[in-house]
Amino acid sequence: MTRSKPEMLIELFRIEVPEIGEEMIEIRGAARDAGSRAKIAVKSNDKRIDPVGACVGMRGARVQAITNELGGERVDIVLWDDNPAQFVINAMAPADVSSIIVDEDNHSMDIAVEADNLAQAIGRNGQNVRLATQLTGWTLNVMTTDELNAKHQAEDNKVLNLFINALELDEEFAQILVEEGFTSLEEIAYVPMNELTAIDGLEDEDLVEELQTRAKNAITAAAVAEEEALKKANVEDRLLNLEGMNRHVAIKLAEKQITTLEELAEQGVDDLTDIEELTAEQAADLIMAARNICWFGEE
Repeated sequence: MTRSKPEMLIELFRIEVPEIGEEMIEIRGAARDAGSRAKIAVKSNDKRIDPVGACVGMRGARVQAITNELGGERVDIVLWDDNPAQFVINAMAPADVSSIIVDEDNHSMDIAVEADNLAQAIGRNGQNVRLATQLTGWTLNVMTTDELNAKHQAEDNKVLNLFINALELDEEFAQILVEEGFTSLEEIAYVPMNELTAIDGLEDEDLVEELQTRAKNAITAAAVAEEEALKKANVEDRLLNLEGMNRHVAIKLAEKQITTLEELAEQGVDDLTDIEELTAEQAADLIMAARNICWFGEE
């Protein structure tokens, strides 16, 4: 077993904490920056046992023994939670999280902390957030509370303008939809009618039916426009069919003169960071998928 791997840390905890071997405590994951810092997630299978306290040991004896074995590597013991947001909050310790917003579609979370807590939340050279990301499996975006508020206000304004223009609504009507949590035309078009009629001001079924018809028409018009744009740009089918690709992203790539799989393979992540629809991780995955096909023949 390689000493720098998370498995080494897990095995040391099994040795030092008898409750783990007895399956009273379960290790749910581990992440390491070998020789410097690590995080390990634990849960109790026995309600009488505090899993974090048991792993720390009397006066920190158990975790200190592991730290000594790993040459001074500091170990954060994190309480696992089946609620992903709470698990992330626990994993970000010792930083205090002020608020958190979950993006299920992109498997990411925006984490807000107070400005004077930002450096601790990110950690030296990004260590704390990097380990928390590895431990939880979620992409974590750490920012100040003011930055998070500004970001989501900008996103709300973008959705508001979409509804005003695509659905031909006045600002007050569109704002109601935004405040109710609608973020796309698809949500409005295909949500059950009773969910819309339950909203104050939208009790009229004829009004809701008209709203959903407009949303469906706008979706169709956008799809036709995208298809025409792809044909005009002469985007190759291999690029369109790449795993993780969608037509909207393909159009954004075409605007950058990237219309073939080979051209995508030659890009770096930084070349695609200005495409709002792509996270850095998604951009990296697309580029790597293109390289695997073009450079290594992995169809």
